[in-house]
Amino acid sequence: MIDNPLLDFSGLPRFADILPEHVTPAVDKLISAAQSVLDGVTRDDTPSTWDAVVAPFDSVKERLGRVWSQISHLNAVMNSPEMREAYNLNLPRLTIFYASFAQNSRLFEKYRSLSKGPDFVLLDRVRQRVVERSLRDFRLGGAELSEKDKGRFLAIQEELSTLGARFEENLLDATDSYEYLISDQEVLSGLPQDYIDQSAQLARQKGKDGFLLTLQAPVVMAVLQYADRRELREQIYRAWSTRASDLGEARLDNSGIMTRIIQLRNQEAKLLGFKSYADLSLATKMAASPKSVTDFLNDLAVHARAYAEHDLADLTKFAQTKLNISDMQAWDVSYVSEKLRNDRFNFSEDQVREYFPLDRVIKGLFRVTETLYGLHIVESATSVWHPDVRFFEITSSDGSLVGSFYTDLFARSMKRGGAWMDEVIGRHRKNGIVEAPVALLTCNFSPPLGNRPALLTHDDVITLFHEFGHGLHHLLTEVDELELSGIRGVEWDAVELPSQFMENFCWEWQVLSGMTRHVTSSASLPRSLFDQMLASRYFQSGLQLLRQIEYSLFDMRLHNGQDIGNAGDIMRLLDEVRIQVAVLVPPAFNRFAHGFSHIFAGGYAAGYYSYKWAEVLSADVYELFEEQGVLNPEIGARFREEILSRGGSRDAMESFVAFRGRQPRIDALLRYSGMGPLT
Repeated sequence: MIDNPLLDFSGLPRFADILPEHVTPAVDKLISAAQSVLDGVTRDDTPSTWDAVVAPFDSVKERLGRVWSQISHLNAVMNSPEMREAYNLNLPRLTIFYASFAQNSRLFEKYRSLSKGPDFVLLDRVRQRVVERSLRDFRLGGAELSEKDKGRFLAIQEELSTLGARFEENLLDATDSYEYLISDQEVLSGLPQDYIDQSAQLARQKGKDGFLLTLQAPVVMAVLQYADRRELREQIYRAWSTRASDLGEARLDNSGIMTRIIQLRNQEAKLLGFKSYADLSLATKMAASPKSVTDFLNDLAVHARAYAEHDLADLTKFAQTKLNISDMQAWDVSYVSEKLRNDRFNFSEDQVREYFPLDRVIKGLFRVTETLYGLHIVESATSVWHPDVRFFEITSSDGSLVGSFYTDLFARSMKRGGAWMDEVIGRHRKNGIVEAPVALLTCNFSPPLGNRPALLTHDDVITLFHEFGHGLHHLLTEVDELELSGIRGVEWDAVELPSQFMENFCWEWQVLSGMTRHVTSSASLPRSLFDQMLASRYFQSGLQLLRQIEYSLFDMRLHNGQDIGNAGDIMRLLDEVRIQVAVLVPPAFNRFAHGFSHIFAGGYAAGYYSYKWAEVLSADVYELFEEQGVLNPEIGARFREEILSRGGSRDAMESFVAFRGRQPRIDALLRYSGMGPLT
């Protein structure tokens, strides 16, 4: 067995064996090997052909990417001080090394010569596209800059990678460090018993008497939604909404990090000849310009505003007349919404949660996937990083392996919040053999308690389906070139199409009826309760849509050439956007931006609008399933063939039109967002 598990490429990762001390030696060896290959392919006597240049270069990137994926994942889900140190030590090194690829003028010239040479027309269309996309990425990576500007560009990339990691670490540490001990159970009045029991168990584990609340997302959401004590809701809301800000621990304040990130992105864009970072970001997306994005968002806001105002009036009136809350505040909104939902539709989220034990939901999710795409999903065993982790394999009807994936679904300390899909291995063909793709699916649901299984809210179910949609996009690819397989090469504002498409099944009776079982009675979800859920589907949808538009406009404006001198400028810009579009404005102490990981530490900078942009596509796609049968295998096979399997091998719009037979329309999105007649 290879001593360093990170350097074992014989099969699946040996996650259980990976230790922080393995990281630097593995990175050292891979960078050295990659440099040797790079030196070879850029020699004067190396011909500008696919086999001599592109294939060995892609092989180098595949190994580097595979190993760094394992390291990054462990840093996100098992963030020990030792792993964090190893990650932070090597992140700048990898960043600089990858960036140096794009700036290597000799390598750039090899690709350019290939694109203009006689061998280019002999390549299949996918390989031609790999070369064309690579040339674009060379230019966006600074290959055409002067030597002086190349140095500055590399320094910017290194600093940005470090700042993004620090932003995420500060948010994680601020979340994990918060504890609120309550001695009197009456203070927790209104909370579901599961959450009360979990808080008591956590207190005991910490050697304390009483009930311990944290800022893990399931706990925060439960308090804000159910806690009768207004003071408790305010306490948790304040702690949650000021994480990693100037109102918390100084060492964890993201204010300076945010400011510097925006300044560096502006510098990066100017170096490359773009007017703004937004223009640079959109150079690889479907949207044509920042104006086209803001026009799209403003148009959506016009549609949504009347519904949002109606939603707010409903909440305000109910709070005053039924709950004796005359001055509804941000920490009251979820609570009032839950009470109004219960009053209007005669059910609560917690009541629904009793019907969604995790294992049952997973079986239902797999059933949908197997029915639509003719697949089979079975649990298997392999090396994992935590006892909560499970591993599954997907096979085709003939028994051949399509791909495999890990799930890590419960919230815990030292684990980044949120939900995401990432890749372990991307599908690619090497020496005539196809390596099957492997994915990571991560969520932060409430864990099981004692003998009770983990129970999901309906929103949790939607989240699980969403992330699995991303997973299927990665796993069902049939593209053999790594650079364009799975979600690679797919325009960022189209990458949410498969994930948002999957969410729709969570509202179908023929799906839900077979994936529910009451936690105590074992009864399936009653049709009457489902009908009540369905009636409430668009409850508060105006407010929800307007909130997403607010975040998207803020992101686009922030990256569209704004002169940002400090965090106050960022917050003032957010306030301006809220004045423009919001009907529900949070309190002045709210520091939303300080925790906006999507744009400061993720891949959504000047791209958060992608959720809504792609939702136009996903809603339009799902409309065809509604017309032909939501679990129609023929339509499922067509969706797999024209969209899921194609990866980045062609433009996303081309794939959409191939499936739908026409350009996308916004009508389905408005309908699925509840934009019908107001009552």
